Amino acid sequence: MKIRFLLLPTLLSLLLAGCGQKDTATAAAKPAAAGPRVIEITANDTMKYSVTTIEAKAGEQLKVVLTNAGQLPKEAMGHNWVLLKAGSDSLAFSAAASTARETEYIPAALKDQIIANIGLLGPRKSGEAVFTVPAAGEYPFLCTFPAHFAVGMKGTLVVK
Repeated sequence: MKIRFLLLPTLLSLLLAGCGQKDTATAAAKPAAAGPRVIEITANDTMKYSVTTIEAKAGEQLKVVLTNAGQLPKEAMGHNWVLLKAGSDSLAFSAAASTARETEYIPAALKDQIIANIGLLGPRKSGEAVFTVPAAGEYPFLCTFPAHFAVGMKGTLVVK
């Protein structure tokens, strides 16, 4: 008689435990929502990006995170990240940007050439831009703070 009383609670426990595992397994099998691929870039007082080439696939979502790891104040050594359309003249864009202090070195007349950008950052600050990668080709990116492009603060998004 004692065995019957012990057997019934044991079977109920196993049945309930099995149901819980099934729910857990079902929840774990669901794929997590895919977010954009993150590209981390640092810049500092040497006027160089840590990444100068980004490879991507057309249609992919990217999130570029720029961190100014420098020590100098924003007014003396600010950094931004500007991705231009394929075929844009980076040198001409940089020259126009150098006179656009009031708009943080983004020339209003050339805004139509920008695909994505991160605003001007001071020391120990970060910013980000999320965008859909355009069609296959090469797209220039640069820092538009005066003289930074001239010393090499630039790169290329290569889309395949």
